[in-house]
Amino acid sequence: MSHSMADNIIGIYQRHAEAFEQKRSTTLFEQPWLERFQSLLPDNGRILDIGCGNGMPIADYFIRQGFQVTGVDSSPPMINRCLRRFPEQRWAVADMRRLALPDKFDGLIAWDSFFHLTREDQSQMFNIFRRHAQSKAALMFTSGTRNGEAIGTFEGEALYHASLAPEEYRQLLQEQGFNVIKMVAEDPDCGGRTVWLTQRR
Repeated sequence: MSHSMADNIIGIYQRHAEAFEQKRSTTLFEQPWLERFQSLLPDNGRILDIGCGNGMPIADYFIRQGFQVTGVDSSPPMINRCLRRFPEQRWAVADMRRLALPDKFDGLIAWDSFFHLTREDQSQMFNIFRRHAQSKAALMFTSGTRNGEAIGTFEGEALYHASLAPEEYRQLLQEQGFNVIKMVAEDPDCGGRTVWLTQRR
């Protein structure tokens, strides 16, 4: 059952791109974390935004800071919005689970996107992260707090989330050559999100 719900995620964000745009906060409550991530990047560096949505407000923030953004998302309506807003950046419709770009990046971010994958698919993502990361690249993502699955709702449809245990994330990061710089579980200053900021060795 959980896998079928996970498979429905792509369709949800295709069907409800307009509702997402209306409801997604653009107040940049994430900014302290974005600044921490940015502090690990070279000036005018290259960022891969994995599950970029419509580009607001995360990609927009980094573009305004002078970074070059490549955004990927599985929803064509989301990517179309990115293309209209930021035609000078690079955008592609792609499933993160099969991501194989020819480039390496100074920073990778998977904010409120990676946690829609099943636990098995999340485990496989760390190799994909490594293959797209330059030496010393920053990687930041949001996760759950414990091993398990959770089902929310969006526009009346079941919205799948999953998480590994924190020690599993730490082990996968270690195996793929990333050091944990900062991790906060259920950060009260970031809407209760659990955030991992890491850097490739």
